[in-house]
Amino acid sequence: MLSGLVIVLLPLVLGYLVALRSTAVLNIVNQAVNLCVYAILLFMGISLAGLENLASQLSRLGGQTLLLFSVTTLFNLVALWWLSHRVALRGGTSPVVENAPTSKLAAMAGSLMLVGVVAGGVGAGLILGPWMGVSLFHGAETLAEWTLYLLLVLIGCQLRNSGMPLRQILLNRLGLVIALTLAASSLLAGLVAAPLLSLSWNEGLAMAAGFGWYSLSAILIGEHLGPLLGGVAFFNDLTRELFAFILIPLVIRRYAALAIGYGGATSMDFTLPVIQQHGGVACVPVAVVSGFILSLLSPPLILFFLSLSG
Repeated sequence: MLSGLVIVLLPLVLGYLVALRSTAVLNIVNQAVNLCVYAILLFMGISLAGLENLASQLSRLGGQTLLLFSVTTLFNLVALWWLSHRVALRGGTSPVVENAPTSKLAAMAGSLMLVGVVAGGVGAGLILGPWMGVSLFHGAETLAEWTLYLLLVLIGCQLRNSGMPLRQILLNRLGLVIALTLAASSLLAGLVAAPLLSLSWNEGLAMAAGFGWYSLSAILIGEHLGPLLGGVAFFNDLTRELFAFILIPLVIRRYAALAIGYGGATSMDFTLPVIQQHGGVACVPVAVVSGFILSLLSPPLILFFLSLSG
């Protein structure tokens, strides 16, 4: 378990050590992160194409994803609703951030495009598989793993250059409480969902520990539990992001902690523009801190729970 943890956390730490002052270089890093995510999902799709009885397996994937997402969302919403009644944060009470993206459809289209990349990978695997054989699927898994390491370096760099020092993050108690509430309720949901998915308790915990970080959870789960469950982890976390785009504008004015927390790790990047637009500037640092902490918690938790199998 320790070696696997080091392999995942070392790139994250190395990236965090890199301080960038050039806006142009930061833009390149951001673009490289997006490219790595697309590459990982393409390779994951190719790996899915290597499954026997693909049609029935994909049907099973959809059913398990729906079950895991439903249980996790129920636990998250109840816990975050409870928290929202005990914290003094309301969205929409401060000026709205100017020039923040206002189109939820555009944001959701970006997320749906990720599904298209996975589907493209499946199609490529089905076309190339008969000619290249199992070497195609093994190669895709290896490339996905190495691309993940590069992605972690780049994300570590993004975290370092987010403009928010670790001291400020650790002192933001509300962001910390929201993150821990989301994490605890997700893990409890994983325990409940595990027997329903025919998984061991620790595998259920690992499946629930992605906290919305779909590119990471897909690869780590897929590497240990197979491409099918890797796909379940990916679609579960991606569906969280899609639902968050709909949920945040509806509830952030009355239940800001719920809206910020439900986005999970994405509240510091993909869902942050929606939080900015509908919650105002007061919600932004809380969302960044919550997403930051969940991004740091996810890799070690997934690996720890998976290590308990052996």
